[in-house]
Amino acid sequence: MCGTCGCDGQVPVREQRTEGDSVLVEQDVLAKNDRLAEDNRAWLAEHAVFAVNLMSAPGSGKTTLLETTVRALAGDVFIGVVEGDQAGSLDADRLRAVDCRTVQVNTGSGCHLDADMVARALRELDPPRGSVAVVENVGNLVCPALFDLGERRRVVLVSVTEGEDKPLKYPHMFRAADLVVLTKADLIPHLTFDVDHFARHLLRVNPAAELLVTSCVSGEGLDQWFSWLRSELASVSTPDSTAVSSASSATSKNPDSPVLPASSPSALPSVSS
Repeated sequence: MCGTCGCDGQVPVREQRTEGDSVLVEQDVLAKNDRLAEDNRAWLAEHAVFAVNLMSAPGSGKTTLLETTVRALAGDVFIGVVEGDQAGSLDADRLRAVDCRTVQVNTGSGCHLDADMVARALRELDPPRGSVAVVENVGNLVCPALFDLGERRRVVLVSVTEGEDKPLKYPHMFRAADLVVLTKADLIPHLTFDVDHFARHLLRVNPAAELLVTSCVSGEGLDQWFSWLRSELASVSTPDSTAVSSASSATSKNPDSPVLPASSPSALPSVSS
């Protein structure tokens, strides 16, 4: 997995690192990230950009929801995307196909985006004032929850095919969520998934989180999702809306910009637009 957040658990024998040392290293990494996240937050507030960190397991429907949203709000709300994946640009290509400004960030062996990656991607995106910047994080229900990106809101997606117990199995992720979007609801008649059971599990972990039940096939819940985005955008577009809450975002403006190599210490782990 990732040496940045320590989830790989691999330490060279010669280092003889103790558990206490590992905790200090992790605290240092997160403290540095948090400082950069605050810089991102200030930049986003100054530019009146609503940033949302979109997180889920792989295959929950993040990209499909974004494609649907960009199409539905075209001409009304500008949406740019920072697309996080370990490799490739398949999802970014899908978004560009619907005229969504997108910056690709490839993390290599990394399992999450961090505030530094997002800071550089935001500058590449150059989102206009009064726009939405979505960070589509790497598909992972563990490590992305640890890293504040400077975003205003965190949204966690779960598909009905993943089971009702996800909030109980991954409490850190769901505890960090402002909004939980249940996806692929059109499949419920073919499954044993119980929305009420899922809602109760979510309530145990995070009583404050909102829950939306959606389907990009039937259209269920999409109007509520669009309304939520518009409402959040309005809250950052007003002069007194300098308060921001949690992670970060970014996207692209030049389709021909180069991919920066992961080995370059001064580069994003691999960014292209």
